[in-house]
Amino acid sequence: MTVDLLLGLQWGDEGKGKIVDVLTSSYDIIARFQGGPNAGHTLEFEGNKHVLHTIPSGIFHPKAVNLIGNGVVIDPVIFMKEIKNLAPYNINFDEKLLISKKAHLILPTHRLLDAASEASKGKSKIGSTLKGIGPTYMDKTGRNGIRVGDIFASNWEEKYQKLTHKHLEILKNFEGAEADQLETLEREFLESIDALRTFKIVDSEHYLHQAQKAGKKILAEGAQGSLLDVDFGTYPFVTSSTTTAAGACTGLGVAPNKIKEVFGIFKAYTTRVGSGPFPTELFDEDGATMGRVGNEFGATTGRSRRCGWLDLVALKYAIKINGVTQLMMMKGDVLSGFSKIKVCTAYQTAQGVQDYLPYDITSDDIQPLYEELEGWEEDLTQLTTVDQFPKNFLDYIDYLEKALETPIKIVSVGPDRAQTIYR
Repeated sequence: MTVDLLLGLQWGDEGKGKIVDVLTSSYDIIARFQGGPNAGHTLEFEGNKHVLHTIPSGIFHPKAVNLIGNGVVIDPVIFMKEIKNLAPYNINFDEKLLISKKAHLILPTHRLLDAASEASKGKSKIGSTLKGIGPTYMDKTGRNGIRVGDIFASNWEEKYQKLTHKHLEILKNFEGAEADQLETLEREFLESIDALRTFKIVDSEHYLHQAQKAGKKILAEGAQGSLLDVDFGTYPFVTSSTTTAAGACTGLGVAPNKIKEVFGIFKAYTTRVGSGPFPTELFDEDGATMGRVGNEFGATTGRSRRCGWLDLVALKYAIKINGVTQLMMMKGDVLSGFSKIKVCTAYQTAQGVQDYLPYDITSDDIQPLYEELEGWEEDLTQLTTVDQFPKNFLDYIDYLEKALETPIKIVSVGPDRAQTIYR
């Protein structure tokens, strides 16, 4: 059996949590393949709002098994807080949640290093969530990391103390770095490690191979967005993991030829949290309206998201590098009320007009070139079928579909799982 893959095509916050939740009834296994608690996947249904950081977004469905893959980095403290928040829903975690032995652990000192490193950058800050993600992936690639499977080893405490000591030595190089809070952080961390040992920890790649052999339907869930990919994103203003389709292979142990559908999610406009280039960013009332109507605040950080018109240059790029087979457009309802809607189709650069994403888009010389479409006044949030769509909204979808050369199969018209329309 093949594996379908779902990921974001912009700078994150596209609405992946909602769509995974919507699609889960069609799958046996939801497998998260990268990132950590820097992710914030928001789900809304039956009047309730939920934000998941580490646990896959299929956890509320009665039948699907949810797997935290080897490519994920786990903060045991944040993980246990998520578990506690889910207590009212009587979820049987023994049956519904699996954790890879090969997933790496975020230590308290990883968080201290993250904060010290970001503070040292001054005006060049990249906008880290300060969750310890970057230092944890650095230890992973530097072959110093501690994995979930290590918490069962006889020398677990020795491994932990050795890496913690190394981090404390590094912290001495940062002016003003605070390590005095380590004792408090460490107490909560070790309590959470004890709790983590009670969960079902598995050889995740073997589990998925057996599931494929048994004909199980698997959906791989990505975090962040393609433009934050450590290789193909707007470097250095990126995350520390592979957020593109390739990350599902390395983050789950899934072979490339086993991936079938690649679902790409994008907003009808563009947002970004934190620092980094953003060619179509708006600093006027239009941008403020998008932020206000779209409730654009980071689910993890609470920071206001920067807003701008849809960037087709960047979106086409993300579709190509991921091999997207189907698109899902989110938050079209937020654009209701704009008399004109702009779409960036190319960049004016020092080298001329470019319709592909260049090596560096941080330069002030880059100016977006727009095409303008007619907007719509109608409220979309109560619509339930495609034939109820206003003409101008349909025209917008058709325009994007032709420009992106990829079918838009799902249109979201609100945050609730019921506000999802299939085309």
